Amino acid sequence: MPQLGKHRSKRAVHLRPRPLCALSCLLGLPLLLATLATTAPSHGATNEASTEAANAGQPPSLARESRDPQPHRQPLARLAPLDAIILGLVEGVTEFLPVSSTGHLILTNQFLRLDSGQPLSDAAGQPLWHKAPSPENPSGEPLTLKLAADTYTVVIQIGAILAVLSLYWSRCVLMLRGLMGRDRAGLLLLRNLVLAFVPVALVGLAASDLIEHYLFSVATVLIGLVGGAVLMLWAERWRRAQVAKHATAVQSAPAAPRAEKEPAQLSPREALKIGLIQCFALWPGASRSMLTIVGGYWAGLSPAKAAEFSFLVGLPVLAGAAILKGWRSGPAMIEVFGWSSVLLGVAVAAASAALAVKFLIKILTRHGLSAFALYRLLLATTIALTLYFQ
Repeated sequence: MPQLGKHRSKRAVHLRPRPLCALSCLLGLPLLLATLATTAPSHGATNEASTEAANAGQPPSLARESRDPQPHRQPLARLAPLDAIILGLVEGVTEFLPVSSTGHLILTNQFLRLDSGQPLSDAAGQPLWHKAPSPENPSGEPLTLKLAADTYTVVIQIGAILAVLSLYWSRCVLMLRGLMGRDRAGLLLLRNLVLAFVPVALVGLAASDLIEHYLFSVATVLIGLVGGAVLMLWAERWRRAQVAKHATAVQSAPAAPRAEKEPAQLSPREALKIGLIQCFALWPGASRSMLTIVGGYWAGLSPAKAAEFSFLVGLPVLAGAAILKGWRSGPAMIEVFGWSSVLLGVAVAAASAALAVKFLIKILTRHGLSAFALYRLLLATTIALTLYFQ
């Protein structure tokens, strides 16, 4: 028996790193693919196209399409299928994990060389405009590859929305029944989602352009990753202390076990607080899901229920962001990349997001936020060292 206990102890020690290892492998795959993509010829361009692109100051894929006799009727540069798959995979995997999808997509766009701010032009050499010059804005806003790529990464969030709708369809039906006056719990859940959505919607509408202009950089992502990791470790420690305190109280005064608190049971004040906390997710690298899960902890939700509320709150937040971005810059994105790349990215994001949601629930239930915090610190350290030694 002592030998058996010894073996069990050793086995337990070996099993502890598995959540972090699995998490690192899952999240490292998109970045690995992106790194490999940057070492290959860009979008399968030929040497001739590369030479023309260098002379024109444009990516090879853009130079290849610049020979189109009708550049305004055809996509200016189709996103390579591999690039669309990579971006869809990164979006789907990271959107609902507390690791910051925006931060990962900013890094991935840089790896894929989709962050060029150089103005694009048609085959005749005429500039292409996102916003044409006007009396109010004489200089206008030229169309760039970065603008199209930033829009693309927001629009493909539609895939993540579809994943949550499919997995939590019963909750959506419950809220619909509540709206029709047939289910009180559904009405309360809908009320809480609205209260959690309104603050970030107002701040996002007011500051989205400023955030994209000043905060979409690797440096701000690093700050968000590290700051978020520290908050997650503290929040997880606080939650475990609360669980231990409750267990001690139950032992000293035994009572009937309480049912797990549901998102519909949040008070209006608690739901609004989660919404206010969610506003900090507008900082790249912070993570919307992380902040709403931490807010759920403070409101008394279990890890699984906090994640569920985070997923549901994400529906209006992601839909609002995709609609706003699509309305403002969607035509420019389609002109550069075409519809096929968008549909491919959405499909990949939907499939990978569905898997990521199930993965998150399992990890949170067993290990809490700690594994994700360690991943964020590992990623931030790797990026910082890579930039330092470049």
